[in-house]
Amino acid sequence: MQELRFNPLTDEWIIVSTATQRRPVQPTEVECPICPGGVEFKDVKTYDIVSFENRYPSLRRDAPELDFKEKGPFRKERALGVCEVVVYTSDHDSSLPKMPLDQVAKLVKVWKDRTRELSNLDFVKYIFIFENRGKEVGASLPHPHGQIYAFPFVPKRIEAKIDAMRKWFERTGKCPICDVIENESWERTVYENESFLALVPFYARFPYEIHIYPKRHVSTLLELSEIEEKDLADSIKNITMRYDKLFEQEFPYMMMLFQAPFTRDEISHFFHFHLEFNPPKRDKDRLKWMASVETGTWTFINPVLPEEAAKRLREVKI
Repeated sequence: MQELRFNPLTDEWIIVSTATQRRPVQPTEVECPICPGGVEFKDVKTYDIVSFENRYPSLRRDAPELDFKEKGPFRKERALGVCEVVVYTSDHDSSLPKMPLDQVAKLVKVWKDRTRELSNLDFVKYIFIFENRGKEVGASLPHPHGQIYAFPFVPKRIEAKIDAMRKWFERTGKCPICDVIENESWERTVYENESFLALVPFYARFPYEIHIYPKRHVSTLLELSEIEEKDLADSIKNITMRYDKLFEQEFPYMMMLFQAPFTRDEISHFFHFHLEFNPPKRDKDRLKWMASVETGTWTFINPVLPEEAAKRLREVKI
């Protein structure tokens, strides 16, 4: 069963997908489906970076037609879309902080390539690239990989970001992220290079949340120059290394890339491409749970001062 169901209380689409229940959960290297010789690569001894469509997708190119008649507030649509897995390396025990910088740079190029191809599909309205690292955030496979969802609609939080950025631009004449970069304090900066600024934002929701902002205004991955691609890879590797060193353990996180919808050119002047790292750790042995207030109202309670979190991450020796 795969379908979209509309929620009239929040004006958003919910994906119903029973296929995701069959995904393998935390297998060992011996039975890992994305290791060389595993289910996905049976006759392969090694590989570099691979992208392929998820065997257990939430959205499908060939989504089944629905035999359903709309009744009052009850609406359904086909679960059209694409769900891809991007495997970063054939090394089961690697990760973004352990990978050579050249390999992370190749990954950025793969993200860019997949974004370009998926954005040309007529049923795709939004492309979301992400990685769930660690069982604490629900990662089903420990092998280093991320995912790409090509949605048939613009998700609710993306719409909220677009609306907020538009309001700021109309009020100030500036893109809000450009404004943040212009006014940012060194005490929240964790790392920067020629093209990117990585910081614990003034408005961080998670204790060790980090955002990576391009210093040049770009709205999508496709606008990055070759130098900016390499600098983005450098920023990602640097930040994930700091995470692992912070508590001397593999640090769980949700990494998310936010770019403008490709069907709406009119927002490119105020929507600024960016990455967010949302880690659930509040300290070495405790998690920051998303309970009723955060989940029910989107109002987050951060137990760690952003400036203090930035200081701890900045002082990590890598």
